Amino acid sequence: MERKNAWESYSKKEIKKLEALCEGYKDYLFRGKTEREGVKYCVEEAKKAGYISLEEALKKGKKLKKGDKIYAVNMGKALALFHIGEKPLEQGMNILGAHLDSPRLDVKQNPLYESQSLAYLDTHYYGGIKKYQWVTLPLAIHGVVAKTDGTVVDVVVGEDENDPVFCVTDILIHLAQDQMSKTVAKAVEGENLDLLIGSRPIKIEKKSEDGKADKADKNDKKDPVAKEILRLLKEKYGMAEEDFMSAELEIVPAGKARDLGFDRSMILAYGQDDKVCAYTSLVAQLSQTELKKTGCTLLVDKEEIGSVGATGMQSRFFENVVAELLALSGETGDLTLRRCLANSSMLSSDVSAGFDPLYASCFEAKNAAFLGKGMVFNKFTGARGKSGSNDANAEYIGRIRGILEKNGVFYQTAELGKVDLGGGGTIAYILSLYGMEVIDCGVAVLSMHAPWEVTSKADIYETEKGYEAFLQEA
Repeated sequence: MERKNAWESYSKKEIKKLEALCEGYKDYLFRGKTEREGVKYCVEEAKKAGYISLEEALKKGKKLKKGDKIYAVNMGKALALFHIGEKPLEQGMNILGAHLDSPRLDVKQNPLYESQSLAYLDTHYYGGIKKYQWVTLPLAIHGVVAKTDGTVVDVVVGEDENDPVFCVTDILIHLAQDQMSKTVAKAVEGENLDLLIGSRPIKIEKKSEDGKADKADKNDKKDPVAKEILRLLKEKYGMAEEDFMSAELEIVPAGKARDLGFDRSMILAYGQDDKVCAYTSLVAQLSQTELKKTGCTLLVDKEEIGSVGATGMQSRFFENVVAELLALSGETGDLTLRRCLANSSMLSSDVSAGFDPLYASCFEAKNAAFLGKGMVFNKFTGARGKSGSNDANAEYIGRIRGILEKNGVFYQTAELGKVDLGGGGTIAYILSLYGMEVIDCGVAVLSMHAPWEVTSKADIYETEKGYEAFLQEA
């Protein structure tokens, strides 16, 4: 079953629409590198489209009706958007579900130290990474510092052209005999992924009573480079060393998303797993005018570490918000909530591994996703014997195929590599616990989980089209 390359079908008008979508996507990738930044971006766009917060709706005692638009934020790291449809909520929703978190390095709670006149931040990697890929890259720091007085300070350093950047160093090739003899998994140890942040010692001058400079004592001379870093942090952010304990600082590749290739047909950027599906879901959701069934876009955190925690898909956030919407709609009771969730249909909007000719031995080509051939459906993910997989029903896949073909959407099906090589997971299995129909669906990615990932503009365009068709007709 050979699938056609979508590029061959586009008119000049479609190319213009495709490029406009991808320019917006590149802006989102730069402005939303972390889950917190992603939520802020999405809320800003949702407000422009007429969405109001759940808190505002509850405060006003709003009676929900067809066409109303509601958003709910979970701890600044997860978001649910709802466009109320014509049918009662009890009859279910059409849901697009993606995640906002991406593999990265996180700053530890007691991170600052100095060694041989160099200052570092100690880190702990987040999600599945190849550690050797994170050395000698220009890196930026994004996040927040929460202080004991309740104030929260936003931090972004390394993205403006006038900002400094940071890096994790590596040993020079001339001295790397031991390193080169190790497997790639061991060549760079996790505890060595520490961020180099400074080398200039603080200048300390003490004045004696007669006004003359006095010698600094031994305590002043200890870790002078780290002291200079703390001075700068105090000056810019009002931050003391103890404030690292209540900070969430993420280390990500510095720089903007870029067009890739002489033909500009692809995008090279950090965090496209799964921001490419989050953005296309957002655009599809906000473009809707009238819906028969309520449309929902759910953007969550913590997928890369198992969807755990209060902001992950395994929390009760989504279920609680739906219960609040049912109450505002006059549809009350636990049974009504259960029926709403069970009657819903979902696309678990997550990326798939794109076929890479340089690593062809990892794929079974007949069942692989190819760049440029449209949105990708994974009937199942899991590992080896489909362990941990949702494994969507054939009837549901047939229904989705009908919608896509009716709307002229290019799509393909795939597995995540050869059977015995492993696999991956998404949030699909969690939502399927409610009894709703769920299938994984998204964009093919090359170099997935690397600091810089590759996608096709055609696949981004087709996926957004597919998400729109799903919201309207599923």
